[in-house]
Amino acid sequence: MSKGKILVLAATGNVGAPLVAELLGKGEKVKAASRSATPALSAGAEAVRLDLSDPRGLEPALEGVDRIYAVSPTGYLDQVGLLGPVVEAAATRNIKVVLQTAIGVDASDAIPFRQLELRLERSGAPFVILRPNWFSDNFATYWAAGVQAGEIRVPAGEGKTSFIDARDIAAAAAGALTSDRHDGKAFALTGSKAYGYVEAAALLSNALGRTIQYRSVDDRTFVADTVRNGLSQGYAELLAAIFHPVAEGWVAAVTDSVELLSGKKPRSLEDSIGAIAGRLQARAA
Repeated sequence: MSKGKILVLAATGNVGAPLVAELLGKGEKVKAASRSATPALSAGAEAVRLDLSDPRGLEPALEGVDRIYAVSPTGYLDQVGLLGPVVEAAATRNIKVVLQTAIGVDASDAIPFRQLELRLERSGAPFVILRPNWFSDNFATYWAAGVQAGEIRVPAGEGKTSFIDARDIAAAAAGALTSDRHDGKAFALTGSKAYGYVEAAALLSNALGRTIQYRSVDDRTFVADTVRNGLSQGYAELLAAIFHPVAEGWVAAVTDSVELLSGKKPRSLEDSIGAIAGRLQARAA
């Protein structure tokens, strides 16, 4: 691999922050991009302020860069509109793009994430696509309010999910960014075991020392809860729609992609639950 700089988008996020650390640990030069460019959150990296809604900041951010980790921040529905300019700029400069989307988006070309993938695949830029399953971290972020209230309320039915820890996504992304062996491929990233939400609630109950229950709710209730917790109506409706494959059992499969890309076995939800509980307790303090 060449030794230019790696631009990490959303560098203060759940995946971006550990990815920056992974890359620095490998001796890479990293430009850590975020809307705030807070140096304290990207120690050892070059902090870059980049608001993807303003493409004028893209040119200076790409200076000296030969690889990009690209991901859409939470809450955006127009993936192509937001990250399309990044893909186009990368193709013009022959910059490799490691793009994170989501598991199952290849089911239909009408899905916004899939449209972005197609834009990248057809761009001519070197690429790797990562499609992670639902994050185990969601219990400490999206679903945190429900967990704190003692109830996980999502429309998952009895379906199981091979939840993935964001740190394992970061490790896989680091592997893809520092090797060309996987270029031109897409990978479904999962944890090492699938769990139902009843099982997840039991693990959380044990870790937190109090009872957490799971209640499968309908889409309307879920959307209302999610909007109340700060996400937009449109994004909440998108999340409700992508819970349908969960309820159908379509996201229970376990892959070896994390180990293939990173050389390390991924965590299971049980492995991650202590860290999740710690984040929940810190949030409540």
